[in-house]
Amino acid sequence: MQHVKIPQDRIGVLIGEGGETLREIEEQAGIRLNVDSENGAVSIDEQADADPVRTLKGPDIVRAIGRGFAPEEALSLLDDEMMMFDLLDIDAVARNKNDLRRKKGRLIGEDGRTRELMEELTGASVVIYGSTLGMIGQPEQVQAVRDAAEMLLDGAPHGAVYSFLEERHNEIKRNELDYHRFPGSS
Repeated sequence: MQHVKIPQDRIGVLIGEGGETLREIEEQAGIRLNVDSENGAVSIDEQADADPVRTLKGPDIVRAIGRGFAPEEALSLLDDEMMMFDLLDIDAVARNKNDLRRKKGRLIGEDGRTRELMEELTGASVVIYGSTLGMIGQPEQVQAVRDAAEMLLDGAPHGAVYSFLEERHNEIKRNELDYHRFPGSS
């Protein structure tokens, strides 16, 4: 059994209308969820006959929903064994509340453009919620978002980060083409 704590305002999203989302997560991931609505504690237990690879994704699905992802996006972690969820703690690199607000603003960009570009150029899903940046995607996609976010948090100009993302985008596309041309090689 594993335990995950999610923010109070995300409990309803995890449960869904009439418990529909909760049941869908349990069924697809092969887990049982017990949600404490008072404190946001979620205990996760695998079902006896479930696929162990799918049950391992259960805690990440719950964490992803807790960090602002829609349930459908969080469930995409089950689509492919290589899909992963990662979280960057913005608060850990902020000096104070104003610095946290400034750093989040750099990651979001004007009218959300920087966050959108991270998604468009990497193929990963990106959510900024509270003091975290969450990412769902293939390992190379998630790493590209993490690298770009860390560059922005370290004060790199947006233009330099956009150029970096363009390069990574082209690299990811080349790797995909090579993989499809020569299956089995990486």
